[in-house]
Amino acid sequence: MSTIVVFGGTGYTGGNIVREAASRGHQVIAVSRSEPTEHVPGVRYEVGPAEDVAARVVPGSDVVVATLSPRGDMAGRLVETYAELARLAAEAGARYLQVGGFSSLRPAPDQPRVVEGEIPEPYRAEALEGEATRVLLAERAPDELDWVFVSPAGGYGSFAPGERTGTYRVGGEIALFDAEGGSNISGADFALAIVDEIDEPRHHREHIGVAY
Repeated sequence: MSTIVVFGGTGYTGGNIVREAASRGHQVIAVSRSEPTEHVPGVRYEVGPAEDVAARVVPGSDVVVATLSPRGDMAGRLVETYAELARLAAEAGARYLQVGGFSSLRPAPDQPRVVEGEIPEPYRAEALEGEATRVLLAERAPDELDWVFVSPAGGYGSFAPGERTGTYRVGGEIALFDAEGGSNISGADFALAIVDEIDEPRHHREHIGVAY
């Protein structure tokens, strides 16, 4: 079993990943700014800013999963925070999985990324910062870092939690759509895909997308 550190471990994405990983017997450390109202049995919780906690939890870990959002006091600071997590993961010899946004995907081959088009103003800053974290890995990740940047489906989020089906598809940087043109994935199935990638690594230093 692996020791997995999940930054943002009590949020929507991180919480689902923590539960999935713990259910498989992994040693899980969940890092968050506040104490969760409910603890997942067997999970170690570390409370504090990611940049303060990282130096004591990343060394000795096998996998680091970053699920922070550029919101609140993290807005404008996500790239520098992720750069530090990536550096520490590389030094620890840990695999590094970073969750981004749908807008970093391309809607079709040879098309610009979604973020390069018209993004509604309320979501634009977050989309741009999320894309900047992808560029960080693609252009500046330490050479020895085994990283994966993971984009969820367009309809993914706590507003549409869905149910666990035990199924999903994994693609590259081209967005996946169903027969009706939808792009969706439940929180539980997205976590399933992440932990499956941890248990059986199939992607290395690349951008992937997950959807039904």
